[in-house]
Amino acid sequence: MSKRRIVLEILLSILLLIFFGLIIFYLDLANGPLVLFIFELLLIIVYVVLRIILFKSKFKSRLLLFIAFGALTAIIIAFARPKESIKSAVNYDNPIRTDILEIENGKIQGVYNKDNNVEVYAGIPYAKAPVGDLRWREPQNLDNWDNVLDCSNFKAMAYQPRGSQVTSSIVNMYAEGSWHPNFKSVDLEPMSEDCLYLNIWKPKTNKTNLPILIFIHGGSLTTGSAAFDDYNGEEMAKTGVIMVTIQYRLGVFGYFAHQELINESSNNTTGNYGLLDQIKAIKWVNDNAKYFGGDKDNITIAGESAGSSSVSAICTSKLAKGLFKRAIGESSSLVVKEPPHTFRKLNDALDTGSKIMKEFNASNISELRKIDASKLVNTKYSNDRMTIDGYALDKYPYEVYLNNENNEEALLNGYNVKEADAFVIPTYLFSPTNKNNIEERLNTIFDSNTTKKIMALYKDKIDNDAFSAFNEIISVWWFIYPHHSWSRAALNSNTLVYRYQFTKENGYYGTYHSGEMIYAYGNVYKSPYDYRYDDSDIELSNKMLAYWSNFAKYGDPNGTTLEVWKNWENGDNQIMEFGTNIGMIKDSYLELYRIFDQFLEV
Repeated sequence: MSKRRIVLEILLSILLLIFFGLIIFYLDLANGPLVLFIFELLLIIVYVVLRIILFKSKFKSRLLLFIAFGALTAIIIAFARPKESIKSAVNYDNPIRTDILEIENGKIQGVYNKDNNVEVYAGIPYAKAPVGDLRWREPQNLDNWDNVLDCSNFKAMAYQPRGSQVTSSIVNMYAEGSWHPNFKSVDLEPMSEDCLYLNIWKPKTNKTNLPILIFIHGGSLTTGSAAFDDYNGEEMAKTGVIMVTIQYRLGVFGYFAHQELINESSNNTTGNYGLLDQIKAIKWVNDNAKYFGGDKDNITIAGESAGSSSVSAICTSKLAKGLFKRAIGESSSLVVKEPPHTFRKLNDALDTGSKIMKEFNASNISELRKIDASKLVNTKYSNDRMTIDGYALDKYPYEVYLNNENNEEALLNGYNVKEADAFVIPTYLFSPTNKNNIEERLNTIFDSNTTKKIMALYKDKIDNDAFSAFNEIISVWWFIYPHHSWSRAALNSNTLVYRYQFTKENGYYGTYHSGEMIYAYGNVYKSPYDYRYDDSDIELSNKMLAYWSNFAKYGDPNGTTLEVWKNWENGDNQIMEFGTNIGMIKDSYLELYRIFDQFLEV
């Protein structure tokens, strides 16, 4: 055999090894079932053996072999998607059942957690299924049921676009800065339009009048679930607080708007069905609190990301007046003169609704209601924003606070220092921000005069690292400044305010958007990625959980063993830092807030 042939064979072998390595990598990113990894490895072994046997064969034979095994590999990739399965309310086998509990609409039975000190009731309906003729209508009261409702499993999450597991894995890799192979497939949650359910974690106790915390999940009003592990309510319940997570309609099912829907509604509303679901769930908790030993007069609502935007909206909705006392907002707010996201004018919402009608060739709402959810969910038009519908919301949230008409008496809210990175970086993935293009990019958001002020304020940071400087500016504009605005408006309406900043770096999401949740609800050591956290993370989580619990109980997050968290006052601008350091610090974005105030003419 010639030296040239040997070199070619070696090079080809190296390329094939790289090829199969990429397949294994892809299967890991896709969260593929373990059986596919095993099958692919066996395929590689068989391929290598056959290739050795056919070493002296003609090129055509080896090419056909490669094509055959390439086809088999393609089939394996096609089945790489994890299977769907209903998620259990607890994480151990053969859970112990609770006693049967009778609530307003019928009897339910849940399960105990593994430690047998928390009762979990998952998948309780709080409104009729919004399907068929109830699609795009206000949530309807439940009918009573006769049998005992099994509440040992979560229900399907709201219908939503199924994101790419590969993309999600890549984002996770970026967030933690490394790749840790994990060949354990995690099943996907099923989806359904029949999604108006909530989950309850309550302490195993005979005590009554327990405080209640209702959590609204995030996901840009288009994705998410009430069953995610980051805000599992078990640890909160162990502190003596009943925790509730709720599901609501998302995307085109939750925020679609159309004039025909206004005309058919007795409340003349459209575009806020997801928000109305949330308020309906809070009303359900009020009506049923006594059956769970809860105090309907001591309810705190909480949310993260779009869930926090929803909390800020509920704080200004007349429909929610008297349904809760306090609010917790994490990483989003609509209480800005011009909200940068999650909000739109009704005319814009109606215009998008008309485009969706044309997209699906529907001449009226009746025809659009007949479109299968699996098709409708893939509309090319975004429905990720609330609107002023005149019913759930009759004015901008910011205006409600100016008029001292907000619903909460105390507010705990804050942000993570790298909120926008996960949104900005993918947008400019192939054209990172630098000193030459940062001004142009800022000008797409602000007027030139405001951009010049920002550039002057950030001159040193831009000269040193324009990429990070831009991400910080956008983080402040999209997330941090809205919390400053919310806090200021709440304070001016005589609401007690506690502010925080999350700065704890770790091996997972760190200080990116949503990084604080797993700490605040006590789930660090339960995470499937717990190996990315250390003792300092667990210590911080224990303290944040205590602060959140105390706020839900008393309206004051402080406790005898905790660092003092001063309520926020506009004069000193001291905020609580949750990071390697836990304590009060001066807000570092005050100058940028002033520039944004001038831009918005506040």
